[in-house]
Amino acid sequence: MNEKKIYFKNKKFLIYGFGKSGNACFNYLKKNNICAIFDDNKKNIPIKFKKELINIHKLTSVNFDFIVLSPGIDIKKCKISSFLRRNKSKIITELDIFAISYPNINKITITGTNGKSTTSKLLYEVLKNNKKDVRLTGNIGYPILMEKKINSNTIFVIEASSYQLDYSKYFRSKYSIILNLNPDHLERHGSFKNYVDAKLKIIKSQSNKDFAFIENENNFLNELIKNNQIKSKIIKIDYLKYQKYFRKINNIYFNNSSNKKNLSFVFSIAKILKLNCKTVINTANKFKGLNYRQQIIYNSKKLLIINDSKSTSFSSTVPLLESYQNIYWILGGLAKKGDKLSLNKKYIPNIKAYIYGKDRNFFISSLPNQISYYSSSTLKKIMKNLNNDIKKDKTKKVILFSPCAASFDQFKNFEERGKFFNNIIVLMLKKIRI
Repeated sequence: MNEKKIYFKNKKFLIYGFGKSGNACFNYLKKNNICAIFDDNKKNIPIKFKKELINIHKLTSVNFDFIVLSPGIDIKKCKISSFLRRNKSKIITELDIFAISYPNINKITITGTNGKSTTSKLLYEVLKNNKKDVRLTGNIGYPILMEKKINSNTIFVIEASSYQLDYSKYFRSKYSIILNLNPDHLERHGSFKNYVDAKLKIIKSQSNKDFAFIENENNFLNELIKNNQIKSKIIKIDYLKYQKYFRKINNIYFNNSSNKKNLSFVFSIAKILKLNCKTVINTANKFKGLNYRQQIIYNSKKLLIINDSKSTSFSSTVPLLESYQNIYWILGGLAKKGDKLSLNKKYIPNIKAYIYGKDRNFFISSLPNQISYYSSSTLKKIMKNLNNDIKKDKTKKVILFSPCAASFDQFKNFEERGKFFNNIIVLMLKKIRI
């Protein structure tokens, strides 16, 4: 049985932004609809799509039924900002198109400030190991509209960013997970309240037949629950309840508090879905994580190296700083608006900081005075100094690359930054005896 419903037919669409998401939307809609394409950078549009490319001056001459906006576009700062503001009621997202086309498909949507990708991948592997027809899509990099051969038993694990949720109007998920909430992307949302409101949409849109999974101490959601603004069944995650399961996990990847918390959510939803608990434990023990997300790239008796290039805020790094001893912490790049380091004083003696990048003065001023640091303009220069310090240290040590910043001052994205760090480490390990 195919669950697809044809709601979009003979409509006029403007697809704004032609990255992975925009391309997927175009290919999904073009058969039954008229689709025009616009991108701030025309070079992003392949030659074969030039016929569908619409000139900025012709936008107002077409009465579009829907405007599909790619998540990366900020309507306040883009080329057609005034046009979008006038037509805000027509803006939808790739997630909206999927939700309307497949209203009865089981969706598990995961959002939060930190840990979305890791938790989504872990839950995907758990479901796969339980012999489910499961798809991993969304912000993790796999456009949801590219999925084929969908049937009534298919389960979608969807990683959703605040950008995707902010523009969505019709998306609803039977199972919604908010892992955590910390200040992030304030340069886009304008305030922490706006950022939180975008995240909360996946729970506020639910019915009384749906499930919402939240932290036990999530003050924002607890306030909404108290005011009866949430209809779904609330599952509050108390991490202490899962200690008996953690004792069965021997994977070093789950040694820190953030990944244990992520795993707690997976145990909780596995129970609701009536999945085998042993499969969750076995999957966790074999889980390798995702590249550049708390990725362990070297481990010996004397040295542990973690590549956490995906880290773009202090809140994502603190659990790692609180989980190890003798840390050589590499950070820097473009700082996030409103970001602050909140670190228990007892962990400060464990840390030496190596700071690089455009906003290094911001990071220097953000560190407690007791943390010694070395600062330089580039990551390459930083690593030379760190290499010399490592050679002198004969004790067990941890090199933690967790930048707490965007990468765009020196790199195209966090993946390029992560690869660059790995290449330096390979050369460094050849020169030192561990």
